[in-house]
Amino acid sequence: MANAPIDPLTHYLLLAVGVLGSVACYTTISRLFAPPAEPDESDLSRLAKKEVGTSSAFSSLNPNGGALERLDLFLLRTFHLDVKLEELHMMMGRPAKPTPLDMLHLKEFFAAAFGGLAYLGTGSLFGLLFGVVGFLVPDSIFNGRVRARQSDIMRNFPTTVDLLALTIEAGLDYMAAIERILKNVKSEQRTELEKEFEKVINEVQLGYTRRDALKRLAMRTGVAEIRSFVGLIIQSDELGTSLVELLRNYAADMRFRRLNKAEKLAAQASTKMLIPLFIFIFPTVFIMMLAPMMKSLIQGGLGF
Repeated sequence: MANAPIDPLTHYLLLAVGVLGSVACYTTISRLFAPPAEPDESDLSRLAKKEVGTSSAFSSLNPNGGALERLDLFLLRTFHLDVKLEELHMMMGRPAKPTPLDMLHLKEFFAAAFGGLAYLGTGSLFGLLFGVVGFLVPDSIFNGRVRARQSDIMRNFPTTVDLLALTIEAGLDYMAAIERILKNVKSEQRTELEKEFEKVINEVQLGYTRRDALKRLAMRTGVAEIRSFVGLIIQSDELGTSLVELLRNYAADMRFRRLNKAEKLAAQASTKMLIPLFIFIFPTVFIMMLAPMMKSLIQGGLGF
């Protein structure tokens, strides 16, 4: 007796179960045989949890609460999203909105929207897998905000380093120099970099060592130039070298690299302009040049 053909819906359902089962098996085996991770006190995840005056953004979730809270806790525990979302929130400068919980809800909303629309469009349960894509879409939004904040920090960084070197040369140490720079700027007019320096001052006043406060500054911003800047200050403290010359040379090097980057982008502009030229400009020019000729040809020849 011949086997009955498989219904398309059943086929897609079995395919989805097979894919998800394979992913689950791989994840389980990799976790069983993976060596235990060694704790790293300088890791961003620990920094996000040890930020001064803050607690976990997900501590208010009740395991016995509603369906949404249970879903939140399931996703946080299964995919370890609590650490990742708190890191992203910290790298964004800890804005009031969105909070890490809002970020999780946004990911859930996009997952439901993508999966629901794909299901309605295809009429197959296989379309629900597009919810995974929707779940990852908000990450690009959050990362975009992080990059925008880092660009704002770097925009003012060379000038701030020059001011810091000038103030240190006047006889102050670097912490007093940072305080002096901040006093000359109103709180509501401070840039992201100045807000981060203010956090460094507050942490030192709360009992952190200068070295730890500076390292936390580098990790909160996630900018390579800030990490190099912190390394220069720590090295100067340890070796007793002149911090003024180091900062001046570093500021000059940053400006030189910024100039090189601008020249590189300018050199790439001509190549990038070819795409809009071929898509928008050239077709329009050809139409304007050839349209009268084509019209004359269609109406009765070329006229000679």
